[in-house]
Amino acid sequence: MSGPAPASSAAQRIVLALTCALVLACAVALAGCADESPDPVDEGRGTHLAGVMLDPQLDEISGMAASRRHRDVLWMLDDGGNPERLFAVSTSGTRLATLRVEGVTKTDWEDMASFQLDGRNYLLLADTGDNGGLRRSLQLHIVEEPARIENARLRPAWSIAFRWPDGARDCEAVAVDAESRQVLLISKRRQPPELFSLPLHPRGTALQTAHKLGTLAGVPQADANTLRRNPQRARLDSQVTAADLSPDGRTLAVMTYRWLLLYPREAREDWGQAVARAPRFEPLPWLPQAEALAWSRDGRHLYATGEFIPAPLYRITPG
Repeated sequence: MSGPAPASSAAQRIVLALTCALVLACAVALAGCADESPDPVDEGRGTHLAGVMLDPQLDEISGMAASRRHRDVLWMLDDGGNPERLFAVSTSGTRLATLRVEGVTKTDWEDMASFQLDGRNYLLLADTGDNGGLRRSLQLHIVEEPARIENARLRPAWSIAFRWPDGARDCEAVAVDAESRQVLLISKRRQPPELFSLPLHPRGTALQTAHKLGTLAGVPQADANTLRRNPQRARLDSQVTAADLSPDGRTLAVMTYRWLLLYPREAREDWGQAVARAPRFEPLPWLPQAEALAWSRDGRHLYATGEFIPAPLYRITPG
């Protein structure tokens, strides 16, 4: 399941839910009061409230990917302890369908990615969470994206079992670089975060070993005053909880509990070189627990949301 959450007890979750509802009500009210005729030059830039997720089934969303096949559809998955399932959700936050994934065992699903390969559209499901550092192997499951948005059952087209090269890690962030046929994985708790790769479609079913590409530069860290005031929160702020690669394959977006980081890749660079440079970054809008991030299908925006219901669904347009 996901790492340390600010609220753990039932009473705290109720308080958090009420706080979410109040903040979201204010956000909706402010959005309604916004200028209805913005400057065309600035229209769409920045952060906008795309919708509010209220469906109880979406209470523990931990991963998200934009559909490559269906316009204005986001795929989402939830945390460990829930059934093996995917949700089709509109870009305004409404659940459209629930799909069961058969033939796999869910330990701790933490992120997902959408990609095209050999003319087909796929979704990758990352069973890579490991809070206790106890898992000796982890799994990635690839399912073909369904042709219709409806309740259904899916089975993996293939799965990848893998291990880390030198000891267990918690991982909640994956992305797919289909052009180079590799999966990118980012560790959560280690600082600086580490970037690994795996083959996207290895031959056979042998256990793979992730290959370390490098570490992420420029992840903001808490200063001494913040550490002193709220040490638990300060330690969480820099932990990586999601990632996604832009549809053009040029920019890796990385989410922490507080920050959005963008790592552009120059021509002829590998991803180890790209993340070794300081990223563009900005604070995330308010989220109850930032867990899910996805580029839009056209690559113009990023969608972001978190665990707990109600939860905002933001559309972020990098400047």
